[in-house]
Amino acid sequence: MTTYAALLRGINVGGGKKVPMAELRDVLAGLGHTGIATHLQSGNAVFRSESEDADALAAGLERALRTRFGFAVDCLVRDAAYLAAVADACPFPAAELEGKQLHVTYFDRPVDASRFADLDAEAFLPEEFRLGDRCMYLYAPDGLGRSKLAVALSRPRHVKGLVATSRNWNTVARLVELTRD
Repeated sequence: MTTYAALLRGINVGGGKKVPMAELRDVLAGLGHTGIATHLQSGNAVFRSESEDADALAAGLERALRTRFGFAVDCLVRDAAYLAAVADACPFPAAELEGKQLHVTYFDRPVDASRFADLDAEAFLPEEFRLGDRCMYLYAPDGLGRSKLAVALSRPRHVKGLVATSRNWNTVARLVELTRD
């Protein structure tokens, strides 16, 4: 059995795409997963599965959510080892920062720097970003809500064709803890 986290994109924000966590747990149980727990209301679930195919697990969850709720929800599924590796590889001093100052955007596939080549990184200082393994780390000292770099990074020309979902560092750390065997 492998422990995974499901990261749902764009639910329970702004009044749209309501997915109650109890119902998310029911959907995951209906797919045959065990050890199910949710974290916060923003689409973080942990579960165990015999499958070793995270992409197939994500596709199955997306289909089940569409059936249950009648709308599409993009999902990323990542195993415990990946989540821990992302946290360990953080290029910023996470232990010295507030959780709201550091974010990880998870992508459905590898992303190279050429997507962001048109950004003048120095113009956004002290905000910074770094790419990782199917993720991007964002340091936003005033928080994501005030981040001009976050707005620039999320423009369609930078993320077109990607499934991307972000979590603050507190959630990143909690998902690592919840998926630790």
